[in-house]
Amino acid sequence: MSAVSTTDRAAASGLPVAILAVAAFLIVTTEYLIVGLLPALARDLGISISAAGQFVTLFAVTVALSGPPLTAALSHLDRKRLFVGILFVFAASNALAAVASSVWVLAVARFVPALALPVFWGTASETAAELAGPAKAGQAVSRVYLGISAALLFGIPLGTLVANAVGWRIAFWALAAASGAMALALAAVMPPVARAPRMHLREQARIFREPYFLANVALSVVVFTAMFTAYTYLADVLERLAGVPSTRVGWWLMGFGAVGLVGNALGGRMVDRSPLRATGVFVALLVLGMAVSLPLARTGWPFLVSLAVWSVAYTALFPVCQVRVMHSVRHAKALAGTTNVSAANAGIAVGAVLGGVTIPALGLAHIGYVAAAAGVVALLLVPIVARYRSA
Repeated sequence: MSAVSTTDRAAASGLPVAILAVAAFLIVTTEYLIVGLLPALARDLGISISAAGQFVTLFAVTVALSGPPLTAALSHLDRKRLFVGILFVFAASNALAAVASSVWVLAVARFVPALALPVFWGTASETAAELAGPAKAGQAVSRVYLGISAALLFGIPLGTLVANAVGWRIAFWALAAASGAMALALAAVMPPVARAPRMHLREQARIFREPYFLANVALSVVVFTAMFTAYTYLADVLERLAGVPSTRVGWWLMGFGAVGLVGNALGGRMVDRSPLRATGVFVALLVLGMAVSLPLARTGWPFLVSLAVWSVAYTALFPVCQVRVMHSVRHAKALAGTTNVSAANAGIAVGAVLGGVTIPALGLAHIGYVAAAAGVVALLLVPIVARYRSA
């Protein structure tokens, strides 16, 4: 398939890139939406909140294990067909989740899209740059990542609001319908894109022999463990500890995400100067925010301030960790970025399990301390990772 000219791509890329951004929003929302649905889902299926939290673990573990090999194997395929196929997979999976009558059916509905998510995440920005051409490649990539950021910040609270208003199944139906619509839209408006050259996995995998890269990946695992030990159960924290009515939890989560936009901006500025230093700064803020938020849950303004600190640090660490890992290699940056996604999801899985174990063992009120302890481990790793850079 021949590629369109650079000029034509630049002129015609606006709508396709915008649809890719919306697709990114829907795909990443599918992963994180369930965090806001956990209390309602647990009640409906008759399982504990800790057991419901393991749907987060299942998705994250699948992404972590499948990301690098599937992305390396499929990234050379025709991008238009690849993205349309991925969106239809998400549409079908969300529809299955909407009708799930048991935890096993819901588990299948979470497992299948988890296979496809890292493939999309690993190739969408590269495709957006190719569509726009060299002159506007950066703008195109930033628009796709705006969709991802919007999902991380607002997908969960929007889903929570829908779930509390009309039921959690409707939230999945809405995602299914939107994913199908985006698949059709991409099929209609996305122009041909030059296929990426097929690079042997062995050539790409040379980065896995680089100690500095591996150290950065390990750091991401620990950072995301700290982030999601508490955040996975934030909706439950707001209901049970802060006394927020279930019908308002979604609005609180949306506020958490809105404040987090400050962290997204700060992280983007700081990471260009020193990715490792930025990681250390925001992990320290994360530890502080998580450690003090839960004890202050009934205190009004002090709770809001501590929650804001948590939100800023949490949101900043997404781009900071991605840039840090990609900057740790000189080649195969796409694979490095996908590997960080896998590392992040490994951390998400461990965090969900750690939080799920903490609740029955120590109580929900202690989950912030356990998450903060994981953050302290990440802080201790930062200078160790720095030594590998100079080695």
